[in-house]
Amino acid sequence: MDTVKFDSKNVKMVAHRGCSGLEAENTCSAFVAAGNRSYYGIESDVYVTSDGKYIISHDNNTKRMTGKDYVVEKTDFETLRSLPVLDRDGCFSRGDLKLASLEEYILICKKYEKVCVLELKSTFTKDQLKEIKDIFDRYAYSEKVIFISFGLQNLVLLKEIDPCVKAQYLTAEFTPELIGTLTKHGLDIDIHHSALNSETVAAFKDAGIRINTWTCDDPRLGEQLADLGVDYITSNILE
Repeated sequence: MDTVKFDSKNVKMVAHRGCSGLEAENTCSAFVAAGNRSYYGIESDVYVTSDGKYIISHDNNTKRMTGKDYVVEKTDFETLRSLPVLDRDGCFSRGDLKLASLEEYILICKKYEKVCVLELKSTFTKDQLKEIKDIFDRYAYSEKVIFISFGLQNLVLLKEIDPCVKAQYLTAEFTPELIGTLTKHGLDIDIHHSALNSETVAAFKDAGIRINTWTCDDPRLGEQLADLGVDYITSNILE
């Protein structure tokens, strides 16, 4: 098993939930697999737990990944960490697979010199966002993180904490008011590939907005997106 190589034309490639085409998503194994490859960045997802700690998970329920039915934001950190994670074959065959901590994710990215692309999944308070930012500061890795979120308020609050922070607004569609919103708040875009064409890419570029796009696993589509001039492509398996 390996990643699928394609002509990315120097577009920065981001490993979606780690190298999730090869390893169980959002685990340390997926992050290390991405670290050992040519990816520019490693994308992941963070929630706040019931006891105010930060856990890596895409879903706000553990059922799909662990077989156990816990709501992430209503469960304490240690309980979540104790849950074995299913491997990609659907079996509990590996003792190393569990939900990662935010700190583990940062340290793996730092070890392999990859940019963190961190999706803020919870609706965070300003204090929680400052705490997340402080964790990156503690590991001297604040300059190597791009925050992404479907929740615009998360990104607006982050910009209030640190106007220089890199942030991309996640969306599935292009709307007429989108450019103005991004410009107003100093944000870039992370948009579903189906919303991109020569006109929408030109609109972002004319406004000085950098373009990330998700989630592309087809090498032909990846080459088309690269030809359009996107800055990043997020993928489970393309490299």
